[in-house]
Amino acid sequence: MEETISLQELFATLKKRLWLIIFLTAFAVIVAGVISYTFLTPIYQSSAQILVNQDQPEATPLTNQNIQTDLQLINTYSVIIKSPAILDEVVEQLDLGLSVEALISKITVNNAENSQVVNLTVRDEDPAIAVDIANTTARVFEEKIATLMNVDNVSVLSPAVLKDNPQPVEPNPMLNMAIAAVIGMMLGVGIAFLLEYLDTTIKSEQDIEDILGIPVLGVVSPIPDEGRTTASKSAGDPESAETTTLRRKRG
Repeated sequence: MEETISLQELFATLKKRLWLIIFLTAFAVIVAGVISYTFLTPIYQSSAQILVNQDQPEATPLTNQNIQTDLQLINTYSVIIKSPAILDEVVEQLDLGLSVEALISKITVNNAENSQVVNLTVRDEDPAIAVDIANTTARVFEEKIATLMNVDNVSVLSPAVLKDNPQPVEPNPMLNMAIAAVIGMMLGVGIAFLLEYLDTTIKSEQDIEDILGIPVLGVVSPIPDEGRTTASKSAGDPESAETTTLRRKRG
């Protein structure tokens, strides 16, 4: 029974402060939308793919050992791609005006599990620059890896391409507004319960019983305005007063 009453009080509090919850939720969504569309800088992403595969003589079949060797080299190649030996050349060719550290922060290198394909991903505020950085980095790496590692097992599988209508990967306004809606609703619910907890005024007979722990013996009903007006007129009417006196005498 106590659990049922608690749930009723819970929903009563939410219903009572529903306007506050809706207001904070809508306000959070609007703020997130304005910030996402107005103040956050769009970030574009472009990717190039590099294939790690040693050239095999025609008479020599491709064995599992050769594939495993290439896979083990991929981790080393991922480090080399983001090294100054490669990126210094990229900065110089594209005249980016960036430090190697700043360029490293724009580049991500990874590969799928047991895959000989290395994904080179670049993020930048300009989609064209992101494409140029990805393709130049892949090309420079392909040219220099033969000298650095004395191997010839790298080739550009798929260069980055500038789309006709590139879409930014960041920010995601819809996701930001959805998160803001959840946060705003949680904040509204929290404030609603806080206000209810801080409100110690007595509003009903049930509040008296709950707070003071004593039963209510009676309730004084409010007098309507029409009743007050009639009583005032009766008290101020001499004829009514005289009639009342006569009735008392006759009685």
